Amino acid sequence: MYDVLILGAGPAGLGAAIYGIRAGLKLAVIDRSPVSGGQVLNTYEVDNYLGLPMISGADISDKFREHADKFGVEFITAEVTGIEQGENQEDIKIVKTDNGIYETRALILATGAEHVQLGVKGEKELAGMGVSYCATCDGAFFRKRTVAVVGGGDVAVEDAIFLAGLCAKVYLIHRRDKLRAANILQKRLMALENVEIIWDSEVKEIKGDDMVESVEIFNKKSGESGSLDVNGVFIAVGVRPITELFKGLVDIDESGYIIAGEDCRTSADGIYAAGDIRKKPMRQIITAVADGANAVNSLQNYLT
Repeated sequence: MYDVLILGAGPAGLGAAIYGIRAGLKLAVIDRSPVSGGQVLNTYEVDNYLGLPMISGADISDKFREHADKFGVEFITAEVTGIEQGENQEDIKIVKTDNGIYETRALILATGAEHVQLGVKGEKELAGMGVSYCATCDGAFFRKRTVAVVGGGDVAVEDAIFLAGLCAKVYLIHRRDKLRAANILQKRLMALENVEIIWDSEVKEIKGDDMVESVEIFNKKSGESGSLDVNGVFIAVGVRPITELFKGLVDIDESGYIIAGEDCRTSADGIYAAGDIRKKPMRQIITAVADGANAVNSLQNYLT
């Protein structure tokens, strides 16, 4: 029997684990991957986390995990398959996994988010054969070649900047006439000579036999179609919360985010939501870690 089980080993989950251990709670972190970090692992560079400027996503993830290991946090590698919540506040929660069944008095849901797909022809067929959702993971395979990045937010611009240091040519395809990325990222992007932005355009098809060879695009303003010869396509059009398993357990909005306030309390007694799965205006590493701390603070009051 645990005081609290934390589902997810990203910044929110690890933040909650450290605060929970320091509060004297018996806890464990359950994650399907043995490597902690969540989406941060796929981030080339983090320059907005206090005290750790210009650190790679892999390095900051290592530091988070080292901190948790130092405090003796228990980690369970397993895929959660189901959760049962008792009808009364005092009832325990049962977490079912492919590696056993665990009982807990409280739960912190911190499963994060996953990449959104374009849903165009050729995307699934060429996944892993030129279609990628992680520039830092796969960028090295396209050294001195031509690639396209799809998107206009922070991640897409970061990916384009990273790939520009490896590739001969980078196209950034964006469906609007303005980028949504932070100004500092836009300035860095615009200074790169081997990056070309394709404005007001959408990818309609990704073509290739065994590998990506081109992308078919459509300009929404001019109404013209065109084709770009590329060796790879990096898709960065957003993320969706991993909350499918929690439907019916807690209240979730139309976009799939769990409804919970700054105290991270959900609609279910003893269940808290932290990080990118929680409905909130800003989703960053620093806000995820803060959510973990707030969730522990809230559940302490619940447990007592």
